[in-house]
Amino acid sequence: MQRLPPRPLIMPTPQSLEPDHPVAPVAAATPARRQAGPVAVAMGGLVSLAVVMGIGRFAFTPLLPMMLRDGTVTLQQGGCLATVNYIGYFLGAAACMFIRPDPVRMVRWGLVATVLLTLGMALPGGMPAWSLWRAAAGVASAVVMVYTAGWCLQRLAEQGQPELAGLIFCGPGLGIVVTGLGASGMVGAGWHADHGWLAFTALAVVLVAAVWRVFIARPAVAASASAPSPETAAAGAARLDAQTWVLTLAYGLAGFGYIITATFLPVIAREALPGTVWADLFWPIFGAGVAVGAFLATRIGMAHDNRKLLALLYGMQALGVAIAVVFPSVAGFAVSSLLAGLPFTALVAFAMREARRLWGPHAPRLMGLMTASYGLGQIAGPPLATALVARTGGFAASLACAAAALALGALVFAWMRRAWPLAAP
Repeated sequence: MQRLPPRPLIMPTPQSLEPDHPVAPVAAATPARRQAGPVAVAMGGLVSLAVVMGIGRFAFTPLLPMMLRDGTVTLQQGGCLATVNYIGYFLGAAACMFIRPDPVRMVRWGLVATVLLTLGMALPGGMPAWSLWRAAAGVASAVVMVYTAGWCLQRLAEQGQPELAGLIFCGPGLGIVVTGLGASGMVGAGWHADHGWLAFTALAVVLVAAVWRVFIARPAVAASASAPSPETAAAGAARLDAQTWVLTLAYGLAGFGYIITATFLPVIAREALPGTVWADLFWPIFGAGVAVGAFLATRIGMAHDNRKLLALLYGMQALGVAIAVVFPSVAGFAVSSLLAGLPFTALVAFAMREARRLWGPHAPRLMGLMTASYGLGQIAGPPLATALVARTGGFAASLACAAAALALGALVFAWMRRAWPLAAP
């Protein structure tokens, strides 16, 4: 019998997946590409946002009083550093509207950049170098926020666990709690701010290493198999209509409404309550509220109208910001910090969920537009606050403006429910 020549080994392509071409050998040949389960995806998103938001962006808030005490910056320079960070956040979010990269690669690059830029704040260089590092950290945080949210929400939807999305947005709050309590301990121990930046760099390295393998690209076969159905694609057409623009503008009001508190809360508390030991604890209370609010968001079913939930959350945050103006006491600041923190990332979660409802698989582009609007609101906050402090001698006027912006956002979402009612299920 004539021996047949050996057949060459050819890896099957997606087009060759006929019934007589089983998929099992491909999966067995690539064990390293095994995808994370829904809990791992949610926890990976949580840690990712804890690094880029809780450390990369908001470690600056509890470390600012230490930098002021060290004499390395003035209040005006601190406001400038905050502003360039928010400008970077805006630029990063704007870029997400026009680029279509591999989301996993962008998340990984952003996490590495956050570690290096946090380290840069511990090095000498003064305002020129620190301004550059803070601006770049803003870009990295926006990119990771957009692509972490988009990738994780998509993966959870494909795995039938969309309700776990709220866990992702617990990350910023937990990061704020850790950095806030850590900075409070550093103040008690007499640390300098550069030592604080080094400590948070080390923490970021550990967290990034823990979730690095969660963010892996899906094989082409798996990606094609989980493509959205025609019904889902039709429901998520990318149209910049009136509803989309109003959603984007309303989301920008949240960026302005929270940012003065998120930038200056420890400074505001020290000014209003000189000598109190509570001054460094209001920021961790804010962070605890952020984490709890995001977790509670996971208990709210997908059937609820996101606009109704957003109106309620904007109103709660407006009340929280206003309380700090009306009752500048220990109890007032504690309640204010909690009420301002509870809606912080919960409203982000519902806004991103609304983006997915409107644009479906194209949602990351709309998320980028919304995040850019949010970034513009953040940019406006610190300059307004420092200008009003110079004119009035305190933060009450700027906090009142922030509360008014949030109240307006609540009214806009209430109006959107009437203008564009949801179809009956």
